[in-house]
Amino acid sequence: MQNQFTEQLFKSHSEKFVLPSPELIQNFLDTLLAILFPAFSINTYSDKEDLLLEISKNESQLLSVLLYVENSVAQELEPLIQEFYGNLPTIYAKLILDAEALESGDPAAKSREEVIRCYPGFYAIAVYRIAHCLFNLKVPFIPRILTEYAHSKTGIDIHPAAQIGDSFFIDHGTGVVIGETSAIGNKVKLYQGVTLGALSVTKEMAQTKRHPTIEDNVIVYAGATILGGKTVVGANSIIGGNVWLTESIAANSVVYHQPQINVEKVK
Repeated sequence: MQNQFTEQLFKSHSEKFVLPSPELIQNFLDTLLAILFPAFSINTYSDKEDLLLEISKNESQLLSVLLYVENSVAQELEPLIQEFYGNLPTIYAKLILDAEALESGDPAAKSREEVIRCYPGFYAIAVYRIAHCLFNLKVPFIPRILTEYAHSKTGIDIHPAAQIGDSFFIDHGTGVVIGETSAIGNKVKLYQGVTLGALSVTKEMAQTKRHPTIEDNVIVYAGATILGGKTVVGANSIIGGNVWLTESIAANSVVYHQPQINVEKVK
């Protein structure tokens, strides 16, 4: 290897903004999910004190993560950590609504516990809601790392800045993309391969709303693509499979794609 290139690599390493290891972040996430949902836990708590000790351990894990990115001492990070854990009851309540939406909306779901443990859609939503809280607390890097970790496990890509309402339903999920400035209402259902994306990806649009708004009680079926920051899907609408949509539609609409299919007998 040439000396000049080695020097270049050394310089880039010495100037690198230090981030916590993937293992450190994953341990924090796994512990937190296990605290919230027994289906993710290998522990059985004999009393509340044991659970409180596990929560304290998780707070220490989050502190270790934040010390890498906040350029602060532990005492300065304590208010942020307390605010995050103060939001856990709200995160938990939203996730219970999400799990119930999946259980009631999917005929194959046998129980809420099955949804929590087995459904990639629920896992991706759970990680998103945790990451979104940290994003709102202005924690850098970590929210995106968390959602990209969930993306790698589930094939569901949700930006932590997206706004998503209650009782959110992602079924099957592989290939779902929800962009940074997407706004999703309550009781929305998305199926696999759905994209809520931007019409343009130029850097000049970084501070503008680039992704669509999906109002309450909308169903978007598999393979649909909805693009543009000015695109609004009105409440109670149904977007059929493989639809390509770049303009707003009124509430209570049905939008579908009707390809021509020819069937011939073999001669």
